[in-house]
Amino acid sequence: MVLIVGLGNPEDKYKNNRHNIGFRVIDKLVDDSNAVDISKSSFLGKLYKDKQTLFLKPSTYMNLSGKSVSAVKNFFKIDIEDIIVIHDDIDLPFSALRFKRGGGHGGHNGLKSIDSHIGKDYTRVRMGVGKPEHKSQVANFVLSDFSPEEEKIIDKWITHTTEAIKELQTKELDEVKSKYSLKSLKE
Repeated sequence: MVLIVGLGNPEDKYKNNRHNIGFRVIDKLVDDSNAVDISKSSFLGKLYKDKQTLFLKPSTYMNLSGKSVSAVKNFFKIDIEDIIVIHDDIDLPFSALRFKRGGGHGGHNGLKSIDSHIGKDYTRVRMGVGKPEHKSQVANFVLSDFSPEEEKIIDKWITHTTEAIKELQTKELDEVKSKYSLKSLKE
């Protein structure tokens, strides 16, 4: 069983925020796979399942994502190596895509929470959302919507990402990295 987690915030007002790109990828994966909703309050999020894959959108808000991931991991007895987390990354330019296993949280509160609940050795799908000019603007920046210009290519970026995630479930990380990593969609 593989657990794919998209990070974001649960309310509609956050739907198109940079911080919610993980939720948007999960929505596409769920639609593509016809997964069924198996959510329970104890999972602290929306949980969907298809044959051998679970898709999770924590409803704990970003900073407490680890509680939801831990609850699902423990209930289904999922190994940390079988967990993939999709998240926004301000250290990458908009529409960049990178993959890695383990490592630091880079100041990302969702990852920090997951690390503290389950450890660090899960696979990360890092989606570049760009960076504000000043460090003091980070919180407002990640909680702002993508620009209309950026929205024009988001569907293409999300589709590319979902294809990579589907392959991550059956192929080696290095193989997926070389085939799907992007500097940006303009490259």
